[in-house]
Amino acid sequence: MHPVPWPLAWHAALYGPDGFYRRAGGPAAHFTTSTHGPLGEVLAEALGVLADAEGATRVVDLGAGRGELVAALHRQRPDLAVTGVDVVERPTALPAPVGWLRSPGGSALPSVLTDLEDVLVVAHEWLDVVPCPVAQVAGGRPLEVRVDPATGEETLTGPLDDASADWVARHWPTDGLPDGARVEVGLPRDRAWSDLLTRVRRGTVLAVDYGHTAADRPLRGTLAGYRDGVVVDPVPDGSCDVTAHVAVDSLVQDQRWSQREALHLLLGSATVPEHALATSDPAGYLTALARTSALRALGDPSGLGAFHWVLRRVGRAGRG
Repeated sequence: MHPVPWPLAWHAALYGPDGFYRRAGGPAAHFTTSTHGPLGEVLAEALGVLADAEGATRVVDLGAGRGELVAALHRQRPDLAVTGVDVVERPTALPAPVGWLRSPGGSALPSVLTDLEDVLVVAHEWLDVVPCPVAQVAGGRPLEVRVDPATGEETLTGPLDDASADWVARHWPTDGLPDGARVEVGLPRDRAWSDLLTRVRRGTVLAVDYGHTAADRPLRGTLAGYRDGVVVDPVPDGSCDVTAHVAVDSLVQDQRWSQREALHLLLGSATVPEHALATSDPAGYLTALARTSALRALGDPSGLGAFHWVLRRVGRAGRG
């Protein structure tokens, strides 16, 4: 098979007819995110607090997997209108009041997802799986990397197109980088984010993702594959997730925090419940202990706590 541009192979691998995200079990069958299990319950709690602070009466979860986060939000906050968006049909176990929209996948959004008001849109680990070009420095300049979808073998071709080259020059300059240095060109992510913002008349849009800024761009890039809980080579044949960190500082934004900072602002510190509660209310004690454990895991600065929360307000003056 001839090598093709990374975005084409990447998109087909994740969102094609037999793509990774259309498979039974969904992402949760291969890796755990902040939206799954006890972690998802605490994340839902935090998002409920954020929705209240932002004046939102509706929450849209973009890239909702099999509805884990929207189900947790509905359990905790039935007063909020909640909608999940993903490439699969509505999960059968989803509570009836929870809305569901099917997305084309990648950067494409449902046409009916528009004119949103009083909304909090959450794009949790969405942008990292919006396919983007990959470049590698050779002879002092970034060249496009193409890939064989069946084997993952890569080939260096010619220069990047003008728009991609401009993005690299602004956000991930390669001057002085050694040959072999890698760049994931974030232009398609910036465009996808900007498109999402245009779908909102009045509300708040939040991206939660792992990423980097100009101060800490990774020399060798971050393109990776995940399958069955293990990091694997990112072969775009549909057998694994393919992902790359987000250049979060290139996104249009009002505020940006680490997940650790955001959770501390919204939920406070992770305190261990009083031991006396174990005697007076054993079930309540175990529930409180589980919440503390999940909050600490979500805020771990060496893990999930290092995720970036990128926030943009639309249709009203930003608040500090």
